[in-house]
Amino acid sequence: MEVASDIGTFLVRSVMMLFLLVVMLRVLLQVARADFYNPISQAIVKITNPLLLPLRRIIPGFGGLDMAGILLAILVQIAAIILLFTMNGFGFPPVANMIAWAGLGLIALILDIYWVMVLVGIVASFIAPYNDHPALLLVRQFTEPVLAPFRKLLPAMGGLDLSPILFFLALGVGEILLANGAAAIGVPRSLVLGF
Repeated sequence: MEVASDIGTFLVRSVMMLFLLVVMLRVLLQVARADFYNPISQAIVKITNPLLLPLRRIIPGFGGLDMAGILLAILVQIAAIILLFTMNGFGFPPVANMIAWAGLGLIALILDIYWVMVLVGIVASFIAPYNDHPALLLVRQFTEPVLAPFRKLLPAMGGLDLSPILFFLALGVGEILLANGAAAIGVPRSLVLGF
């Protein structure tokens, strides 16, 4: 019986995590002002539109942020928490806890997304520096806004870009702060997406 429960938890967690990842990518690509007509962007839009468009009728954007997308991500995170808690026999967690856990889980997911995107950008710059593949163009558009401030801190190094090192250091500090905050409010890391 425990094996079936573990498989169910794994499947629910995986499917919910994939959808949450797509929703957060949509929000972050809009923040980065990435190419809307990129085929990958179009796929993300088609996947998220059925749930996002009804929310957009109710919740407008604010300051360049897709508030409906952020709300959808929080709702997906809360739905995953409820499903995982009930599947594991823990009952229904308090609403305030779920909202706090969902927020911290989304921040952890955003940090992971940026970590992966910057790493892909670094590897691609060595393997295919001038490639115009849609995925690599999207990675460049996605990472440029976060790496630009770090480039300004460093002197010119003759074509060598060390800004990702500073970015990874800042990201590591952010992850430590997030982990301590999550521990302080008792986030059940195995049952919250993003951790």
